[in-house]
Amino acid sequence: MEYQALAKAILSHVGGKENISSLVHCATRLRFKLKNIQQADAEGLKTNPGVIMVVESGGQFQVVIGNHVNAVWQAVRQEAGLTDETPMAAAEDKGNLLGRLIDIVSGIFTPFIGVLAASGILKGLLALAIVCGWLTTDSGTYKIWFAASDALFFFLPLVLGYTAGKKFGGSPFVTMVIGGALTHPLMIAAFNASQADGAASESFLGIPVTFLNYSGSVIPIILAAWVSCWLEKQGNRFLHAAVKNFFAPLISIAITVPLTFLIIGPVATWLSQMLAHGYQTIYTLAPWLAGASLGALWQVCVIFGLHWGLVPLMINNLAVFGQDSMLPILLPAVFGQVGATLGIFLRTRDVRQKMLAGSSIAAGIFGITEPAVYGLTLPLRRPFIFGCVAGAIGGGIVGFSGSHVYSFGFANIFTLAQMIPPGGIDATLWGGIIGSIVALLLSSVLTFFAGLPKVSVAAEPGGAATSAENVVLAPMSGTVLALDQVADATFASGLLGQGVAIIPQDGRVVAPFSGEVASLFATKHAIGLLSNNGVEVLIHVGIDTVKLGSGLFSAHVQVGDKVNVGDLLLEFDRAAILAAGYDLATPIIISNSDSIGSVRTVAETSVQAGMPLLAVVG
Repeated sequence: MEYQALAKAILSHVGGKENISSLVHCATRLRFKLKNIQQADAEGLKTNPGVIMVVESGGQFQVVIGNHVNAVWQAVRQEAGLTDETPMAAAEDKGNLLGRLIDIVSGIFTPFIGVLAASGILKGLLALAIVCGWLTTDSGTYKIWFAASDALFFFLPLVLGYTAGKKFGGSPFVTMVIGGALTHPLMIAAFNASQADGAASESFLGIPVTFLNYSGSVIPIILAAWVSCWLEKQGNRFLHAAVKNFFAPLISIAITVPLTFLIIGPVATWLSQMLAHGYQTIYTLAPWLAGASLGALWQVCVIFGLHWGLVPLMINNLAVFGQDSMLPILLPAVFGQVGATLGIFLRTRDVRQKMLAGSSIAAGIFGITEPAVYGLTLPLRRPFIFGCVAGAIGGGIVGFSGSHVYSFGFANIFTLAQMIPPGGIDATLWGGIIGSIVALLLSSVLTFFAGLPKVSVAAEPGGAATSAENVVLAPMSGTVLALDQVADATFASGLLGQGVAIIPQDGRVVAPFSGEVASLFATKHAIGLLSNNGVEVLIHVGIDTVKLGSGLFSAHVQVGDKVNVGDLLLEFDRAAILAAGYDLATPIIISNSDSIGSVRTVAETSVQAGMPLLAVVG
């Protein structure tokens, strides 16, 4: 029940249950596939305090929640009455090829991403236990834990068969059976026999069969699932209702399984090997460059949800080579953002910022960087850039050292254990450790000394602005909106001064600096402030809200009052204003910007009250 209110808000902003084509979640995001994305209200949803960010990418409407996304996902499903058996209306897919590909990949892998990462971590911990002498490979303890860690990867075609069947709109149990056929003991035995004979020794209806080991493979079962679902749909379309429930699956299994062993499997395996060798060729030519590029761009891909396009490549590398060089490169990219957040934590004097940084560091160490990126480093801009630069340098070191992982997972502190080679610790592991530490320390130092806007020393009231940056903190929490996007020509044109707007997520306005109250409108919907450094600010709650009178606004200060950072200035009834049909976009204007210097926005996308919003440069 804790998340029911949030679930209701999310459903209302995505257009209701009727607009949902599919809903899955990954480590931090709800991923909606909507029938009509125009019905979704991304900006309104961003103002909800339970939502970190909303991203429209890869053909999906992605709602970033945080570490408790699974609980919110369950609440949304319960509120909407959705179950695994609920038929979903088809979405009109007008996205580009990349968007459709990302949607397919994320839809197939996200349902079991948690156990996939857990299995990889357990494999890494077992490797660490062997190196440290805590276990031996012939002990019963090791064998049981190894079976637990390896089961998902060995039977991966079964799991992918289930999720791919759901994604392609067929029966997931039919496609799971096809995945089971690929890993059936008879087929594994036939593969081993063909390896011993050096040639195919079996046939299907007189056609020679090339047996391959499909355990741990990805592409063959996905292609086979697509074929099976197409056949099943045709069967349901043409067969009589009395027999289609069992004849449609019969046709799908009877045709798809041999077709997979004869054509789909060998072709898909060839594609898998070509893909793996193609990546390996690029990596071999300049491993440091590959590492630097991935280290720099990984977090950018995460922001837009495009990182899912690399997941099959990593798993495919493990299936083909037994190791992957891509995942270790991503660890410095993660630690780069963790380091930037650590720099903010050590430098900032803002209590809210420090609390958010502390929790984000803990999440980032375990691979969840969205709270740090959306809540801190990206709005502050420079810390995010420093994190990407540090990730590039650390990734270059990891690439140059030739570090690999030997089981799949997501980049986090446990990845270091997954990088232990089967033969024991060597220089490649140390390269991965050094690259990650360099990224962490470099981004932390850069952010500490240059990542946060400099706040000038306060002058006497009425004093002129100094040549340093005067920072205006956010007077409210919400979504940042460029001033020219405000639905009021007077504000949007800049006639009243430079600035920005915020769509508030609550009904409080606090002091953005220390100074005094210069003016207060009779209706209490707007207030003017003068900082100790001579910066004049106008905060105007909503557009045309003067027409509402003073009933929905209350002031906690009077003209001439001295205020300190964070003091409560105004309160307003946000829900009533919205219900009355008024736009709550709140311009924050530097009204004397023409005389004291240039104004730039230092926050991006969303901001919390008390975080840096504008910088006035004299």
